[in-house]
Amino acid sequence: MSSPFLFVFHPLMFDFVHKKQRIVQIILALALLPFLFWGLESYQGSDGGDHVAQAAGEKISREEFAQALRNQQENLRATMGENVNDTMLDSPEVRSAVLEGLIQQRLLRHEASRVGLIVPDSQLVEMIQNISAFQEDGKFSKQRYEELLRGQGMNPRTFEARVRQELMRQQLIAPYSENGFISHSVAERVIRLSEEKREISLAEIQPEQFLQQIKPDDAAIKTYYDTHQAEFQLPEQVRVEYLVVSLDELIKQSHVSDEEATRYFNEHRDEFGQQEERQASHILISAPATASDAEKQAARAKAEQLLLEVRKSPQRFADLAKEHSQDPGSAAKGGDLGFFARNMMVKTFEDAVFEMKLDEISDVIETEHGFHIIKLAGIKGAKPVGLDEVRGRVEQEVKRQKAEKMFGEMAEDFGNTVYEQSDSLQPASEKFNLPIQQSDWIPKNGGKPPYFTDERLLQAIFSDDAVKDKRNTEAIEVSPNTLVSARVLGHRPATTPPVTELRDKIAETIARQEAAKAAVNEGREKLARLQDGKDAMVKWSASRQISRKNPQGLDNETVRAVFKTETEKLPSYTGLANSQGGFTLIRVEQVIEPEPADMAETKAFAGQLQQLLAQQELSSYLAEVRKRYDVSVSGENLEK
Repeated sequence: MSSPFLFVFHPLMFDFVHKKQRIVQIILALALLPFLFWGLESYQGSDGGDHVAQAAGEKISREEFAQALRNQQENLRATMGENVNDTMLDSPEVRSAVLEGLIQQRLLRHEASRVGLIVPDSQLVEMIQNISAFQEDGKFSKQRYEELLRGQGMNPRTFEARVRQELMRQQLIAPYSENGFISHSVAERVIRLSEEKREISLAEIQPEQFLQQIKPDDAAIKTYYDTHQAEFQLPEQVRVEYLVVSLDELIKQSHVSDEEATRYFNEHRDEFGQQEERQASHILISAPATASDAEKQAARAKAEQLLLEVRKSPQRFADLAKEHSQDPGSAAKGGDLGFFARNMMVKTFEDAVFEMKLDEISDVIETEHGFHIIKLAGIKGAKPVGLDEVRGRVEQEVKRQKAEKMFGEMAEDFGNTVYEQSDSLQPASEKFNLPIQQSDWIPKNGGKPPYFTDERLLQAIFSDDAVKDKRNTEAIEVSPNTLVSARVLGHRPATTPPVTELRDKIAETIARQEAAKAAVNEGREKLARLQDGKDAMVKWSASRQISRKNPQGLDNETVRAVFKTETEKLPSYTGLANSQGGFTLIRVEQVIEPEPADMAETKAFAGQLQQLLAQQELSSYLAEVRKRYDVSVSGENLEK
């Protein structure tokens, strides 16, 4: 971690950190969702000529958006499995949600900076060390920590930056998302409304009752065809052959000799054994980089005075830390920072700790965050391991490095080859020993994963260069470390079938629309008769009791209609057009008031309502944050 011992702008913000340890697991699980976190290095270098949005002066490039969208789509596929609908994955709702996440990421980062919010490294160290996923035998294992991160394609610096930034975001929104107040009387009334029951009967008037009576003529069919051309148009389609260069495939194909494994292990032995760890306590007198010279001198003088007290009474170190240390993450624990290995603390602090003897008290140590008095409380010696104990990890790492080198060498050459010899994929196939694969027909609005849902690849295979000139597409990165180049084998232009082919389909559509109108009209006529106290010749269903809490399978609109109905005189009647295109008649026969809720139930329900209120407060806060900064979205680039 870059440095320990920073201040949070408000002490109360520390309370929530201990409640948020699952943040680490979430980041590990969602490491491929960059729009959830701030400061991702892979995006900071993107400076394309066009962008999909701009927030607080920062551009969101098309490449960043496309990568975030792909990552979200892959995550949804992994979560939903076979139930996922590819059209849904690229829906306007998903695209908008991904873009909103990227925008919010930037706005909250600027807002955190505006209010002076930071996270102490000591708290970050404590938090990560207490995560069970990184522990062995109940204790933090640096080896396991680094191994798990490597499995996610991350190093500790990147991971810790993401944890810190997510903690900053959580701290920023915590006052809004964790607060809210609902009175006892309000909760009591909502419970009563949710548990009030009404005994009802239903009658359904469905379009099917009228279908046989409706026979659309040729004129109606032709009119519908002429006015609904877009409904019947078949999208443009292509069939392609393609090549794939994938890091994952290269890893599978890589071979590691005993000599290579031994050499790598010997050169990186420290990465696989248990490194030396040291436990230190400290007293911090804060003097951040922004402090004036006078402030720094005053802080040093205070630290020197405290050092005299510590040396006079070493046994009081913990008490003096609790009383004087300005590191809120460790002061309450007597300055204890726990065990840590090298490269986990700021270098000046770390060098001092690893040069000390057990129970030694340091001189005043200056870092960019102030002045420290350090006590070395414990030492865990390094524990080396043999190659056989970690051979699998060593071989996998060597395979990855060899494959990454090979991929890096191949990527540019592959791109040049498919471009320079653009009339065929065969030269690239032979040069790089890649199989030429063939697709089914791919519609312009999107094909099947894993490759032909990528918008850049789709744009390329439907371009004039690919369709008319029969050239290879450029090598396109459809996902991290996966390149695809394709060549069009066949093309079908967008077409609209003639009315003769669609006659039966259109006739059925018209008939259903007219039948739905007839059902709704008859339903409204019957409802009017019932409300006037007349016989409407309705066959009612068996009575049932429903409540807002237990609607017995009724949809929200029907339940809303039931409970909006006046009940001064029973039975009362209401009705509404239903989702099947027909009309639902409702008879309310009885109102059953609930028993008063007990105190415990009311209190628990009030808590649930408070959560809803807090969520509303958070939404309002985020809306206000957005107002403080300029945000613009390029609809044209977004659609691309």
